[in-house]
Amino acid sequence: MITLAACQYHIDLLETWDAYAEHLSTLCQQAAEQGAQLLLLPEYAGLVLSGQLPAVERSDLHASIAGIQPLLPRWLALCEQIARDCNVYLQPGSMPVLDDDGQYRNRAWLFGPEGCLGSQDKLMMTRFELEQWNIAAGTELTVFDTELGKLGILICYDNEFPMLARTLAEQGADLILAPSCTDTVAGFYRVRVGAQARALENQIGVLQSPTVGMADWSPALDENNGRAALYVPSDYGMPPSGIVAESAELCPSSSQWLVCQLDLDEVRRLRDHGQVFTRRDWPKQFGIVSAGER
Repeated sequence: MITLAACQYHIDLLETWDAYAEHLSTLCQQAAEQGAQLLLLPEYAGLVLSGQLPAVERSDLHASIAGIQPLLPRWLALCEQIARDCNVYLQPGSMPVLDDDGQYRNRAWLFGPEGCLGSQDKLMMTRFELEQWNIAAGTELTVFDTELGKLGILICYDNEFPMLARTLAEQGADLILAPSCTDTVAGFYRVRVGAQARALENQIGVLQSPTVGMADWSPALDENNGRAALYVPSDYGMPPSGIVAESAELCPSSSQWLVCQLDLDEVRRLRDHGQVFTRRDWPKQFGIVSAGER
């Protein structure tokens, strides 16, 4: 049994590094004090760093993304230190990162008590990211081998594409972390439905963490809605709904942790002793082809 914490992360204006560092450290400590072993924050949580920029810079989409790049090493060091100090695995959300090829990518890191375990880029970009943010897609999927189990990360829109989760499952992932950032309630439900479907199809767990709140100071994080949740297959020993836990409010006025427990051994057991074998009975097993391919 492992204890997980997914944050409904409220987008607050934090205008100094010290204020931000205190905010993130205190928030993570609160989850650790509740026994959480793995902490998940949402997509683009790192963009809160733009609150430290001059008002004219943080109110400009492209200037705010460029302006936080010098803060990246300090942010990574802070996240690593929090994971060590709290003795937890920490996925602190994602942020846009300027790569050596001149392209920005939406990147999420995973930290553990032993330090940084690596990163995962978002693979499927939304229209907004492509057409307005000019953020490029990543190219690879990574499975992280931890003391809690094998983890994968699918960032927001990635959860709406079955083959990405299937690839992680075939590489041994038992739990997918799904940091998300959606402005509309419809957007939240798209990611939620995708995440829950991925849990059902692959007989794994999926943990979702969303941004919430209004941030008129940031063109990137202006409006946010979503519920944190843990999804599992609807099968023996699991909740009939497939929802282990879900935060009560769609948009609380402050950051809230959803702390819940998951027995990954019981989830794995369903692959051999469940009512159905969705993981095994994948369509390719039957050679299904479309009408146009016949």
